[in-house]
Amino acid sequence: MAAKDLTTSADLTEHDKGTGALRTQRPDYVDFLPPCNDACPAGENIQAWLALAQEGRYEAAWQELVNNNPLPSIHGRVCYHPCEEVCNRAFTDSPVSIHAVERFLGDLALQNGWQYQCPTEKSGKKILVVGAGPSGLSAAYHLTRLGHSVEIREAGPVAGGMIHFGIPAYRMPRAELQAEIQRIADMGVTITLNHRVDDVLAEKQADGFDAVFIAVGAHISKKIDIPTRDTGKVFDAVNFLSNVESGESLKIGRRVAIYGGGNTAMDAARTAKRLGAEEAMIIYRRDRDSMPAHDFEADEAIEEGIKINWLRTIKEIDRTTFKVEVMELDNNGRPTPTGEIETLEADSLILAVGQDTDTAFLKKVPGIEFKSDHTVVVNENMMTGQTGIFAGGDMVPTERSVTIAVGHGKHAARHIDAYLRQSAYIRPPRHELVGYEKLHLWYRTFAPKREQQKLPVNERHLGFDEIVKNLDETEALFEAKRCLSCGNCFECDGCYGACPENAIIKLGPGNRYRFDFDACTGCAVCYEQCPCHAIDMIPEPSTPTSNQVDSADDS
Repeated sequence: MAAKDLTTSADLTEHDKGTGALRTQRPDYVDFLPPCNDACPAGENIQAWLALAQEGRYEAAWQELVNNNPLPSIHGRVCYHPCEEVCNRAFTDSPVSIHAVERFLGDLALQNGWQYQCPTEKSGKKILVVGAGPSGLSAAYHLTRLGHSVEIREAGPVAGGMIHFGIPAYRMPRAELQAEIQRIADMGVTITLNHRVDDVLAEKQADGFDAVFIAVGAHISKKIDIPTRDTGKVFDAVNFLSNVESGESLKIGRRVAIYGGGNTAMDAARTAKRLGAEEAMIIYRRDRDSMPAHDFEADEAIEEGIKINWLRTIKEIDRTTFKVEVMELDNNGRPTPTGEIETLEADSLILAVGQDTDTAFLKKVPGIEFKSDHTVVVNENMMTGQTGIFAGGDMVPTERSVTIAVGHGKHAARHIDAYLRQSAYIRPPRHELVGYEKLHLWYRTFAPKREQQKLPVNERHLGFDEIVKNLDETEALFEAKRCLSCGNCFECDGCYGACPENAIIKLGPGNRYRFDFDACTGCAVCYEQCPCHAIDMIPEPSTPTSNQVDSADDS
């Protein structure tokens, strides 16, 4: 008879413990960067506020959202949501409608009077912000939350910048726009209107400001040379939209031509229809694939009866007669003239060929350098060549959008805060990006996004009523729950239920799990069952330790 095995647990090494073969690998709780967070120019922790929204904790979700972006009601309407373009949910059915949930939370906050969280202690420092557009508003908000006193000085009669004067009310209703701006004022930010800053250094010194952030926006229409014999009515798009917003009476005629292919051209054409034009036609020198306007903007314009003349360029204007040349694309996709001329009739022309920033007032400031397009050079801290003067938004070399401008305001605020405290802001390291190929969606369910309702096409020309409607609570909750929580544990219990050795310990709601490596065999079932890839399998370390998953914030 074989001798009885008297080995006790105390005699076993760490590698001998467990119920299977010698463990060569072990699970490790990890956090990845979801693609939506990575793509957001404002640096929102989208996954975090979606998770709170799906629990029905709407105010907490809104507070998480405004940690990075103070204008969710605005962004839910005007942001072009690059986050949705990279959403991993698209591989299952359709992207999560992130912008729609953001708008729902933003509007709910306005309805319920939710307020920002502000510090009780003040730093004693004063900052001047030049320009009350999205970048200036964002910087003022974040600087105030950091304990500083802020005054915005705006040349125009209202705050909002190009959101107010460049985006028509059918896309951005003014009540919500001004309500979100007012909430920033209510937190203590002084907004001085009709005050043009011409001498930055003089105002900085005279009023004792410790730093300046300049964000004047791009509101000057670019010029274009079109030969004319007897030019008719010609408007530039920015002034046209601004004048409409101001209530001026514009005589544009029955037929209106719009020259350009960007979002401003689409807005100008659609606005012309609302002013009574029977026909509004866009003339653009490239094809649709090359146009800078977003697809949904062009789709909505076409829905409303806007005619788009692709591959056409204006050669000459004689009052109401336009001679346009047909273009064709060469092998590199560039438009080239064909010599073929067409004639179009229009009572007026709106030029929408881009905008420049008015940075001439900074020429007198020592150290500030400019690019050939008049944008201002800033360093990695968003500071210009003049110490203490920072810049952001449309006036620095970058792509232009409301969300990018808001992101600039946030990052400038962090660097200004560090400058005032004689330190340096160092952005925390970002987690590795998680792609769809890393997910293990064993529970995959086909659940397409809830579409936002729209104002019927035949009613849109009657005025500037908002076209896209809000989601109701049921729809917003459904949409939030479509989030896959890519790369970060959401406590689905997949690993807990799948482990054959009971080696996973639940730590309670919000605290996730940890591994009991005395029981774990390294079988990788938990890894295979984790739908969002919050578990990796790593080589067995020489000195094992328990591991616990924590929350991630890559904002």
